[in-house]
Amino acid sequence: MDEQAETLARAIGARVKLERTLRGWTLDQLAEHAAVSRRMVVNVEQGSVNPSVGTLLRLSDALGVGLPALVEPPAPRAAKVTRAGEGAALWTGAHGGRGVLVAGTEPPDVVELWDWTLGPGDRHESEAHSAGTRELLQVLEGTVTVESGGAEHILRAGDALTFFGDTDHAYVNPGDLPARFALCVYEPGVGQGHRTEDPDA
Repeated sequence: MDEQAETLARAIGARVKLERTLRGWTLDQLAEHAAVSRRMVVNVEQGSVNPSVGTLLRLSDALGVGLPALVEPPAPRAAKVTRAGEGAALWTGAHGGRGVLVAGTEPPDVVELWDWTLGPGDRHESEAHSAGTRELLQVLEGTVTVESGGAEHILRAGDALTFFGDTDHAYVNPGDLPARFALCVYEPGVGQGHRTEDPDA
């Protein structure tokens, strides 16, 4: 990890540990609630890994805080400015792509604003988010293919797409030039147990 990624990983780890201890949960309890391994929880809290977006979503939802809260310190109720280059880079592609979380709201209805770049040939696969999640995407540069619900949507600069993010989906750059898009994710009812697969659990 580079220095910026290490700083972010440590900040995420500290926030996860804080939220877990505030709830009086053991490492095993958080692992169970988030459906991740105990080893992953330990590594995240120690800041020794750069966890996937999917893992961070599971942890944030289990803790009931929303993904944006894990990547920035708690703030008083006020306007918050994120300057250019200050967003949390939570994904890096093999061909130069980056997924940067630039802004977000608090639970229970979380809205995330992302700035995505996909290098030529980059592909980001996202596991299904919680029930009712919606995604709104607009291509700013290049061409982006969005795979969702068994369909492929080819989008060029200026095109926009709204789709449900509660199924597996992927963003792909099939072209020879970099592509960039803005992504807004709306996830309702964070922390209300809607990730539980067994309704009797």
